[in-house]
Amino acid sequence: MTYHMIILVILAAVSAIMGILILLGKGDYLIAGYNLASKEEREQYHVKRLRGLTGGVLIALVPLLFLLAGEPSIGKMITFSTLVFVLCILVVVLANTWAKKKSK
Repeated sequence: MTYHMIILVILAAVSAIMGILILLGKGDYLIAGYNLASKEEREQYHVKRLRGLTGGVLIALVPLLFLLAGEPSIGKMITFSTLVFVLCILVVVLANTWAKKKSK
């Protein structure tokens, strides 16, 4: 096993563990921004939806990481980067719409 694959496996394992912790409700401190928000700011979000979104994205990252397995190539890097970019945009939009409570 090459160093390249070892790093991918470690990144995938860390991503999966963090995703599972968040989905189980044990890792709210792992959600960037939410962990440092004031109580008033936290109350603006559906925490279960935010957990599902964040944990789901971390779990979805695992198979994406394995797209990079094998011989490194520019095509794999472009595909991976594009998918991660789209995933990030989707998370930002959903976190600020679907996971946010409606203001009265």
